[in-house]
Order: sequence, then structure tokens, then C-alpha cells
Amino acid sequence: MNYFLGILAFACVAACQNKPLENKPKVSILEKEKKEICKTSGTFSELVLERRIHAIDPLIKEEKDVYDVDIYSPKSAIYSKDGTKFYVNSLEGYATVVYDANTFIKIKTIKYHFSEKNKHLFKNNENTAFDYQFKQKKENLNHFFGKPVESCLSHDGKFLWVTFYRRDFDENAESPSAVAIINTETDEIVRVIPSGPLPKMIACSPDNKFISVTHWGDNTVGIIDISSNNVMDFKYVSHIEVDGRLTMNYANGQKVNRDNDCGNCLRGTVFSPDGKYIFIAKMGGNGIAVIETKNFKYIGTITGSKGNLRHIIINHDDLILSSNKHGVVQKAKLSELLKLPFENEKTLVNYPNWQTVNVGFGARTIEATTDGKYIFACVNNECKVVVIDAQEMKVIASKDVSKFPVGMAISHDGTQLIVTSQGKDSVLKSGNAVSIFKIKYE
Repeated sequence: MNYFLGILAFACVAACQNKPLENKPKVSILEKEKKEICKTSGTFSELVLERRIHAIDPLIKEEKDVYDVDIYSPKSAIYSKDGTKFYVNSLEGYATVVYDANTFIKIKTIKYHFSEKNKHLFKNNENTAFDYQFKQKKENLNHFFGKPVESCLSHDGKFLWVTFYRRDFDENAESPSAVAIINTETDEIVRVIPSGPLPKMIACSPDNKFISVTHWGDNTVGIIDISSNNVMDFKYVSHIEVDGRLTMNYANGQKVNRDNDCGNCLRGTVFSPDGKYIFIAKMGGNGIAVIETKNFKYIGTITGSKGNLRHIIINHDDLILSSNKHGVVQKAKLSELLKLPFENEKTLVNYPNWQTVNVGFGARTIEATTDGKYIFACVNNECKVVVIDAQEMKVIASKDVSKFPVGMAISHDGTQLIVTSQGKDSVLKSGNAVSIFKIKYE
């Protein structure tokens, strides 16, 4: 047995060098065991750029650059459950791009172009959820391009859920949008479910029974029952208002900035580990909304943190958040938050014991290594990624990345980091890049 483990450990050292490998769609059991042994260990050392995939300019030819026209305003990234590939949501490209996590070779581009040929993806030709009405007059409302923004996995990684920021014909994002479900074994869309306006964040419950779809557009949250293994059985079971649902009666031809005109601008979303609560960041509001899942009831708001909250994650025993405007990452004991005295939706409970670390203006997506030792944060305005010691809550490293970083994902074994840089229209040749880093440990 020791001899066998020794062979695996030796192989693991070689595997962790991230040298280009033959692009194989299947991973053997032995390779999975090697990857498992190769988990984070030791002390963080540095981030080393391995590849940058971009669509900035085909004439830009840095040593580690690869030009890919499909990377158009990349918003977020996520690894497959087995870690063999990763998905990048290309917002303005109307697509999710799939790459091999070892070779960085593009496997597939999943296009969100819906027409008569894929009407089978819409159960009973459904095009709206709850009581949402379309403001546009269109012959077929299921003929559209979808702009993918965020994603999550369900059913032990079998299904990838992708929210559409808006449909291409809905300029003011005042009509129902949609969510795509992808079978990760085939990387094919297997169903499209309508949603409320501007769904951004999406999260799966720990028991794999529910999906929470957070609508940036009107202060609401949709809950989908996914307890079946048949995607066509999935159905909405609750529609939750957070401090009152917004009305969106925009005049014909009126230009609306829906990035700002969004009420609470509900963003970061995460279930508690026991699945009894959902925490939702009010990026335009006053803290963290708390939803009880027993009856899917909004029971109040946690205050006391910085405002303009963008992202929330659970890191072992802690809830971690990022504040975009204030440029900080904060930590609170989850057990203490769960003991706060909530009564109803108007309850505001101040929690004073946040631990805070300054990371730089424009703190966006945050992710933690599986072992909980390190937190990584995108700092959009300063075009960098910072590494935080999660225990001490202090920045221990910083790395410049392509302008302007918004999303990230960390491999399950803690050895690889993906950063998406969306860019800004006001800065020429910015963004449209995905940077892949090796995370090194001493």
C-alpha cells in the first residue's frame, strides 16, 4: 500500500507542473486519485501566469497569449466537478466557452442563439415565469440571444446552470429573462427556463433540492425545485420579494441604466451549509438579506458591514463578503450570524464584529481555497488580484492582471486560478481576456 501511495505521490509532483498534456476528454481513476493527493499544502508562495486567452487584438503576441474571438466581455468562470475543464461566460459573445483545464485547449463554444430549431428546450414553449409580462411585441418570444453572466452546478456536477443577464431584444432589461441548463457530460443545453428580469447570481442548495435565482432587476428571488433527476420536472415553487418588488414602467424609447437603476441590486447569493438559510447581498441596499428556506420567507437583513456588497461566499465556519465601493473584504463567524434575532422582513440586525482587510477599490468576485487557508479577490479598479490569509485577514500577495478583472475560479485542488477581465468601454483594448495562473506553495 505504501509503495502504491509513493508512486501516486511521485506522479502527483509531475502532474502539478501543469505541463501541456494531450487533450483527453476522459480522466482515469488513477489520474483522479493523483489530483486528490495533490491538494493544497504548505504556504502560499506566488501566482505564475501560465496562459492568457484573449480577444483584445490578434496582433498582440505575447509568449503566453492565445487569441480567441469567443472571449468577448468574459464575466465569470467555473470548473467542472471533476476539475478537468472550465467554463467561461462570454457576456457579449452570447456564449459559454469550454476549455481543457490541463492543456487550455478550447473544447467547445456553447452558443445561446435560440430559434425554431431548438424550441424543444422550452417546456411547453414557456417564455415567462410567475406574472412577468413582456414589454416588447414579438412574434416568438423564445427566439433570442442570451447574455450569460453567472453559473452554478447541481446534481453532483452533472448540470451547469447559467443565468442570462438579459435577452438581446430587451435593452432596458424590463422583461423576463431566462436560465440555461447544460449537461456537463455532453456540454449541450438540455433546457431553458424563464426567469424574472436581470437574473445574475444563482446558487444550488447543499442537499441538491433547490436552485435560487437572484433577480438584480426587481428585488426578487425565484426558487426552483430540482429534486427530480429529469430537467423537465424542474419547477418554480416560490417568488420572494426583498423589501418590495420594483415596477419597471419605462417609457417607449427611454434609455435606462439598469446597472444602477435596480433597487437593492441583489447580487451575491449563497446557501448556509445546513441549507436552512439563503444569504443575499444587497449591492444597492443596506446589508445582507436573509431568507429562511423552510417556508422560503424573507426574515430580515444583517447590517454592520460595509455597503455596496458584491459577492458572498462561505469559507468553512465563516461568511466572507466583498465591498466594491469601499474596496474591502470582510469576515464574520457564520455561527454568530445564525444566532441573530430575526422576526420579519423589516428586521434590521446590526452585527458589529466584522473583520476587515483593505484590498483596493473595486473588490469584485472572491473565492477561497478548498482547505480554507486563502481567499483570492478581484480588484477591478486597480487591475489586480490579491491573496488574503483567511485566518489573519491580511493581504499577503498581489498580482497584476488584464484590465479590468471581475470573475474568478479556483481549481478544487487549489493549484490553479482563473481570472476573467471584462474591460471597460472607456479604456481602449481593455478586458476581453481570461488569465490562467498556477498557484505555487512552498
